[in-house]
Amino acid sequence: MATVAEFTLPSNEFPLGTVFTKLPDVVVQLERVIPVKNGVVPYFWVRGTESDSIVDQFSEHPGVRDIRAIDHVESEYLLRCEWTSGYDSVLDALIVPEIVLLSATGTAEEWTFELRGESREAIASFRDYCHDHGVLVTLTEIHALRPLDAKQNLTDGQREALTLAYDRGYFNSPRDTTLAEMADELDVSQQALGARLRRGNRRLIEQALTESRS
Repeated sequence: MATVAEFTLPSNEFPLGTVFTKLPDVVVQLERVIPVKNGVVPYFWVRGTESDSIVDQFSEHPGVRDIRAIDHVESEYLLRCEWTSGYDSVLDALIVPEIVLLSATGTAEEWTFELRGESREAIASFRDYCHDHGVLVTLTEIHALRPLDAKQNLTDGQREALTLAYDRGYFNSPRDTTLAEMADELDVSQQALGARLRRGNRRLIEQALTESRS
C-alpha cells in the first residue's frame, strides 16, 4: 500500500543548510531533484531575503560542487546545485523508483522532507539507507495514502496545526494568539509549526482552485 511519510533532518546535516549561517531567517525549498550519472542535481528556492549575490551566501561544503543562480523574483531566488560524487546525503536515498519526493523545506532549525513510497517497506528502506550512511533523519509522521480530498490530503501534523490555529484565532485580524504560543502548546518548534501551516494552507488552496476550475 502506498505510504506517505515525513522525516526531519538537522539543518547543518544537509549541504544546502550552510546558507542559514549568513541568512538565518530564510526558507529553502527544493523544487525538484534530477538523477544524473554522478549523483543528483537539485533545483531549489531561497525565500525571504534580498541579496546582491545569493550564491555567495552559501559556505563551502564537501557535498557541493557548484551552485548557480537561475532566476529570481523579488525576494525569491531559484538556484541549481551539483552534488559532489560520492557524498552521502538524503537525496541519494530518493533517486529510487519506489520513492517520490513530495516536498522538502529547510529552515535554520531543521529540514522537513515529505515523501511517498510504494509501500511501507519502501519507506523503511529509505530510512535504513539514511541511517546506514550516517544521514540523521527522524521519522515524524507516517500514514497510508489518502483520497485526493482537501481535508483527507492533509497530513495529521498539518491538520492538527491548522485546527489549533483556527480555534485559537491565529487567522483573525488582529491575531488572538502567536506562533510561539501555539508551538509551545504542540511542543514543537516555531519553524516546524510555521512549515506545517504553510504546507497545509498550500494544499487547501490548491484543492480549492482545482475544484473551482473543474
